[in-house]
Amino acid sequence: MKNSPLTFFDEMLLNAAGSDEASVREIYVAYKQWLSGVPHHQLNSKRQEAELLFRRVGITFNVYGDDDGAERLIPFDIVPRILAAKEWARLSAGAIQRVRALNMFLHDIYHTQEIIQAGIVPASVLANSQYRPEMVGVDVPNQIYAHIAGIDLVRTSESQFYVLEDNLRTPSGVSYMLEDRKMMMRLFPELFRRYSIAPVDHYPQVLLKNLRAVAQSGVHEPTVVVLTPGAYNSAYFEHAFLAQQMGVELVEGSDLFVRNNAVYMRTTQGPQRVDVIYRRIDDDYLDPLVFNADSMLGVPGLLSVYRNGGVTLANAVGTGVADDKATYIHVPAMIKFYLGETPLLENVPTYELSKADDLAYTLAHLPELVVKEVQGSGGYGMLVGPAASKKELADFKLRIIANPTNYIAQPTLALSTCPTLVEQGIAPRHVDLRPFVLSGKTVTLVPGALCRVAMKEGSLVVNSSQGGGTKDTWVLQEAMSEISDSASEEGSTEEVTTC
Repeated sequence: MKNSPLTFFDEMLLNAAGSDEASVREIYVAYKQWLSGVPHHQLNSKRQEAELLFRRVGITFNVYGDDDGAERLIPFDIVPRILAAKEWARLSAGAIQRVRALNMFLHDIYHTQEIIQAGIVPASVLANSQYRPEMVGVDVPNQIYAHIAGIDLVRTSESQFYVLEDNLRTPSGVSYMLEDRKMMMRLFPELFRRYSIAPVDHYPQVLLKNLRAVAQSGVHEPTVVVLTPGAYNSAYFEHAFLAQQMGVELVEGSDLFVRNNAVYMRTTQGPQRVDVIYRRIDDDYLDPLVFNADSMLGVPGLLSVYRNGGVTLANAVGTGVADDKATYIHVPAMIKFYLGETPLLENVPTYELSKADDLAYTLAHLPELVVKEVQGSGGYGMLVGPAASKKELADFKLRIIANPTNYIAQPTLALSTCPTLVEQGIAPRHVDLRPFVLSGKTVTLVPGALCRVAMKEGSLVVNSSQGGGTKDTWVLQEAMSEISDSASEEGSTEEVTTC
């Protein structure tokens, strides 16, 4: 990517080559003044201190398929990403709007399927492997399927953000948003006297409130648990962290059992009924009586209780069909169809390779495009054309030809860069942003996000499994009330809150 003709928007600098204050964006001026007075060796020392503390706390992850099986730290960068209140208000309103439409879409395709009958979404969505026929006709509390959603955003210019993808199954990363903030406050308390930064530490309480709000009708003091696959899962730290922060039990499938259309948790005082399960296990492993019979991670009979209204699962079974990259293409049309609104956030222009014209264009321009598997994640199963070798391009072309419906293609975006501490000093690295939208009685967005950074020079892949790191995201507090105001101006009839 060193020779890429793309021009990248720099989050801090108006002129990436400049170093004087006039070249610094207004929201970064105070930070840049502070940074200019801190020697590089001191910043490195702070970074090493952060690594030591993160390892001591246990913030590590496993990479599936890694031969050595070693736990790794996700690199933490000490240069924050700062967002002005007005731009955060715009992003928040757009993310909330998108999640509302996606929840309506999920209810629709498991019930009357009006959007398919209207010809807006093709019937082929029902053949998607993430579409669960077992959910047809099942009514879930408040018609909410995606209780926790992570919306991945990328910036290409000062005013242009795009939605890169939607994460509705078991979105992860919020623990890094919270722990990165704690670390920054510990390492650099003086910076928090220079800025009025919106807090994020109340996220677990907001999450718990929303989970309790979707318990079955008539349950006044619902019991909530976090269901984890176990300690060998790559996101286990987050599962344990959120359970501890919410003050609820962390359980594995073997800790739960089904009896008389209810789910119970084994405790030292005897069985305790469970009302809401925040599950971090994929659909396929939830119930061996229905899905993967070899699964040892789930709870036999769980789906039957769920279908009969005896327990709430967050997120709902079958949400994966809505975060498939082939479905992603249709989300702007969903917003117009269900909400009667213009999308506040645009999709990345996307080629649907099941269409002959899009396929032909993609094959002819492969070196210029990013190609992704429709059900891929974690940066796997994708091709970044400008960074690929001739052999990689040729091999991927054959894969596309063999199964074009398995792929979508997008232009190589000029992802914004943010100054990042690397071995050589401060240098630009590409970033994205994942705010977390919570749906309960209200649709809620805590003013913060997971900011992922591609630590390798020139890389556009920010995923932790591909060497990406994280940054703290600072949302400035001025005019935070504008988030709910802007949402109401777009015709929302649902209460929208910002914490």
